[in-house]
Amino acid sequence: MEEAKNQPILDISSIIKDILETIEREREREIVARRFGLFERRETLEQIGELLGITRERVRQLEKAVITRLKSAAQKDLPHIDAVEEVLSDRLKEMGNVARISDITAQLSPENTKIDQARVAFLARLSPAVAVIDDNDHFFHAVGLNAKHSEKAIRDQVNKIIEAIKEIDEPTTIETIARRVGSDDTKQIEALAGISKSIANLHGRWGLIKWPMVNPRNIRDKIYVTLHQNGKPMHFSEIAAAIKDSSFKRKDVTTQAIHNELIKDKRFVLIGRGIYALREWGYKKGTVADVISEVLRREGGPLHRDEIVKRVLKSRHVKETTVLLNLQGKPQFKRVAKATYTLAE
Repeated sequence: MEEAKNQPILDISSIIKDILETIEREREREIVARRFGLFERRETLEQIGELLGITRERVRQLEKAVITRLKSAAQKDLPHIDAVEEVLSDRLKEMGNVARISDITAQLSPENTKIDQARVAFLARLSPAVAVIDDNDHFFHAVGLNAKHSEKAIRDQVNKIIEAIKEIDEPTTIETIARRVGSDDTKQIEALAGISKSIANLHGRWGLIKWPMVNPRNIRDKIYVTLHQNGKPMHFSEIAAAIKDSSFKRKDVTTQAIHNELIKDKRFVLIGRGIYALREWGYKKGTVADVISEVLRREGGPLHRDEIVKRVLKSRHVKETTVLLNLQGKPQFKRVAKATYTLAE
């Protein structure tokens, strides 16, 4: 049963060959196969023109004419296209009506090679019920159900999602984004967001690709995400271990490298021996004596040593004796009563 489950639903290779055989002229079959990368990597108009001894423009004209004929035939008797369309439609409905070519190909072919993806994209382009979004600077190569989204509608809705994220102005859940764009179909909003090259997500939080919180690019960003995800201070060795166990790309970093980056970045505050917190949590850089001074300044008068210790330990992971030694040994502090201290003038 398991073996049967892993078999592709469609014999994509045979379907491609049968469709190409409906193209009468060998030169046109060659152009289509090479332009769409159906057997090898995709080739440019110039490369194909040089191979066939025709101009770049002539290659473009022939490609357009053949695809137009195939699309027209798809409405009537193009081999297997009805079965292809049915399978693509069923998969897309399960995936939020829109999906990257790589993701939908994974549903149809276990190997999910670049050639498999190229073939699925080609078949989708011939299927009347399916809209195709070409890969460019803004979108991943994707397909959507025409009944739900035209190509223009897909682009417009993705742009609307991007604007909503910009308005929210911080990483958030897909549910929050869906509410902002006025949709109660979070699965569809997630699918649309997933085909945009301007959007990223990490640990269930969505945002713009340029935001480190959802798309950490360097060690410092990964440290920040790790601390934020943990929600409390961590020793630098714990941070290093968490990054190594994460799903980040390029996560094989040394503990020493992590420590070096923690020291350099103002987002991180040393609050104990090797223990770091995020500055945005309210921590400030400085020695224990600096923290005691800040506590006394905020109080505006004397404080009992127990209260001073209590407040200092909220922002520093040190021993109580360390706080007491600073109180008793630093000239900026003065005892004004039994176990009670204030700032020296």
